[in-house]
Amino acid sequence: MPTTTRSSIPEHVAIIMDGNGRWAKQRGLPRVMGHRRGVEAVRETVRAAGDCGISYLTLFAFSSENWRRPESEVSDLMGLLKAFIRRDLAELHRENVRVRIIGDRQGLKTDIRSLLEEAEQMTVGNTKLTLVIAFNYGSRDEIARATASIARDVAEGRLSADAITPDTISARLDTSGMPDPDLIIRTSGEERLSNFLLWQAAYSEFLFVPEYWPDFDRQRFFSAIEQYATRDRRFGALAEQVAVAGA
Repeated sequence: MPTTTRSSIPEHVAIIMDGNGRWAKQRGLPRVMGHRRGVEAVRETVRAAGDCGISYLTLFAFSSENWRRPESEVSDLMGLLKAFIRRDLAELHRENVRVRIIGDRQGLKTDIRSLLEEAEQMTVGNTKLTLVIAFNYGSRDEIARATASIARDVAEGRLSADAITPDTISARLDTSGMPDPDLIIRTSGEERLSNFLLWQAAYSEFLFVPEYWPDFDRQRFFSAIEQYATRDRRFGALAEQVAVAGA
């Protein structure tokens, strides 16, 4: 467990799980082996997040751009997703973990969409940790879908354009009802968001770690939480103003 106070534990941690392919290449293995080892890292990280008392853990599992990868790799990734849900869903449910999916579900194959919906429906009443899986997700697409929804309401007279606020947009995003991420971690040493939670990351802390995702374990997760606890989050205010507000 990280040596931090409960008040310094982030409510919401999001992770860009990067580096599976490079991990495999370093070892002379096919890329699918990196993805399989990455699933083990997912399991360990979910347990670590629950042990920390984190309320929301969002994992960037499959982006809307990942469909451009070779067909064989996409097929392998879909197989791993199916195996993860079929193998782990019952355990997640027993551990009081709620599963929530964000991303565009239109156009997904029926078997994949059904599995994702089953995971959500089975765990909807759970309260310990919400595991958010970003699947077929791209933040620009999410924002475009949200604004299109708002535009339809304006055109049909259900909403005034003058009444649109940042909260209006947030409520139409896939993450509606969730707190914004306090901490976003990206593995593999890359330092970019790659179209992940662009709106929600406005005041997030960022941590870019050199390890490839398959090497990310509970101790590295706890280390990330400890580093987060040292950050001075001001949300645009002065430090003394934040201190007074939190008093």
